[in-house]
Amino acid sequence: MAKEPAGEVLAVEGREVRITHPDKLYFSQARVSKLDLVRYYLSVAPGALAGIQDRPIVLKRFVNGAEGEAFYQKRAPTQRPPWLRTVTLSFPSGRTAEEIVVDDAAGLAWIVNLGCIELHPHPVRSADLEHPDELRIDLDPIPGVSWADVRRVALEVQSFLEEMGLRGWPKTSGSRGIHVNVRIEPRWSFAEVRRAAVALSRAVERRAPSLASSKWWKEERHGVFLDYNQNAKDRTTCSAYSVRPLPDARVSTPLHWHEVPDCDPADFTIFTVPERFTKFGNPHADMDATPGSLEKLLELAAKDEAAGLGDAPWPPHFRKMESEGPRVAPSRAKSAAKKSRVKMPLIVVANSPDKAAALAGLERWKKKHANIADLLAVDDVLVDSMRGRSSTWTRIRINLRHVPEELRPPQETPDPDDDPTREWREWSKSQTAAKRAKRN
Repeated sequence: MAKEPAGEVLAVEGREVRITHPDKLYFSQARVSKLDLVRYYLSVAPGALAGIQDRPIVLKRFVNGAEGEAFYQKRAPTQRPPWLRTVTLSFPSGRTAEEIVVDDAAGLAWIVNLGCIELHPHPVRSADLEHPDELRIDLDPIPGVSWADVRRVALEVQSFLEEMGLRGWPKTSGSRGIHVNVRIEPRWSFAEVRRAAVALSRAVERRAPSLASSKWWKEERHGVFLDYNQNAKDRTTCSAYSVRPLPDARVSTPLHWHEVPDCDPADFTIFTVPERFTKFGNPHADMDATPGSLEKLLELAAKDEAAGLGDAPWPPHFRKMESEGPRVAPSRAKSAAKKSRVKMPLIVVANSPDKAAALAGLERWKKKHANIADLLAVDDVLVDSMRGRSSTWTRIRINLRHVPEELRPPQETPDPDDDPTREWREWSKSQTAAKRAKRN
């Protein structure tokens, strides 16, 4: 007979959920254990469930705690309680995956026990997996942008949404940005929802050109990027009341709009949010009562397209779209018969699955090239969170556009130079070459 795993059994709404290794530290600086994390989620369960209930969820697992490397698990574990539902999703690649659907607090506790510090639901309900009921606006500031500017862009988003007849529901991202979610009627495809998000991003950029950016390529961005591609199929963002893997265990916290001008993301942590939830409840409690229409946004998208604005770039793992421009960063674009973009002088200074190690490499580069570092603007340092096959890693690049050509250092071997996708990409290239040779 199989031995029961050690741990602590919690009774959650009539179900038993075993928490394995309950004393394992998940946040060493904040001294938060796995059991502490589970208890946090149970204390705000009505709010956390409002963001994930009846939705397929990607399991982003931090099995070694917040300081460890995370990996994404789309497919539901084979060893799971019989009371946990699953649904089968199809993806742009043509593949499918059976994913977990969380219906109650017991299911929430069960996935947190797997190491899910964050919650990553898809923007669809289990009964209709092809029509999102949520438009997601992710305000992502480039390094060096102030929190005050993020809040200003959020308020521009609120104003614009109201003009479109839509209601936005803001929350801190739990990191450096703000998320604004919009409940919509589930009658548009993923492509249409993303098209509406592109139109919104461009409109906000026009309203606040010095603060907001709709540009996909990091070397072209400034200020706060409105990440329209979070609405592409297969993309997920952390939901309300998600804990983020930062040292102080911050929480992605729902807000009222009147709180946005003065809010501070550092105020919302695993230690403070339960009391706030008990006192004031969930600011997004009525979100499902006001689904809106995308018709005005799609009309704006049509006007942009008629004016010559083509589709914006898609994430790299999506097939090339008919109306999409060249899917290549401006710095790598080749000269063409048409007017070509100016090639940006970029160099890579660090690659690592460990963001802290990559940032340490950046500091070593700055120290080595101190005279060059003094010439860089805030947005010349590009810290890219790269999504690998099952985990994320960090690439850091330097844009030398503000450095005179004669002073620009050459591309050196990045320090560190640990790109976890390199081996897979080289294997993929060899397979493609082999297939091509076979055809010839």
